[in-house]
Amino acid sequence: MPDAVRYEAHDRIGVITLDRPDNRNSMTPELLDAFARASAAARADGSIRALIVTGTGNCFSAGADFKAGLQRGDDELPPHERSYAMYEAFLSLLDVEVPIIGALNGHAVGGGFGLALVCDLRIAALEGKYGANFVAVGLAPGMAITHLLPRLVGVARASEMLFTGRLVDGAEAERLGIANRAVPSAQVISEATALARAIAANAPFAVRATKAAIRRGFAMEARAAARAEAVDQAASLAMDDAREGMSALLAKRKPEFTGR
Repeated sequence: MPDAVRYEAHDRIGVITLDRPDNRNSMTPELLDAFARASAAARADGSIRALIVTGTGNCFSAGADFKAGLQRGDDELPPHERSYAMYEAFLSLLDVEVPIIGALNGHAVGGGFGLALVCDLRIAALEGKYGANFVAVGLAPGMAITHLLPRLVGVARASEMLFTGRLVDGAEAERLGIANRAVPSAQVISEATALARAIAANAPFAVRATKAAIRRGFAMEARAAARAEAVDQAASLAMDDAREGMSALLAKRKPEFTGR
């Protein structure tokens, strides 16, 4: 079976592709391990001047696969470390020196939305749904989303999205500033490639230095935020409300939360 995530490079542009469309490119152990390898390959590739991250099918990434679990690592690790480990592969993009373009071919939800946010630029699909619906399934957020989203849309708008779990379409994602632009899904990869080529045409050291200046201190802060979130996410995962929320989602019914 082909890898769940592929890395390839052509004409000074690297591309990471999540390739489990039958499972909505969700965060299974197989996909996360393959993503870590692809991210390492991109970081080691001195020939690229820009990186595109995209998916196949109608989802960029649907986030967690509740059937596969929401934590990773040895059972002897503290729960919050196992929660953080779920996001470690996606957070590795913070170490990529060249600009990263998220080509959001479809829906990006939960941890998949977090993956989109760690990219520097985003091209959204008009048909896609974007957001972090953690609270709707009884979970505290993860993937540094509480740190990243307010930087893009402001505290009030981020708070509304995170408190309600509301998803937005591509057009609203563009209006809010989550996406640089939104186009029909069939045009997302070509639009992202055109943007990558425009970046790659510039002096590579100057571009990397510009990204470093923008992000100075940012990667460390994002990881610290993800670790702090993991404490609350692990605590929420142990509650009845989380079990109810995930069961309701899988059964396609409205959850009944009790606060326990």
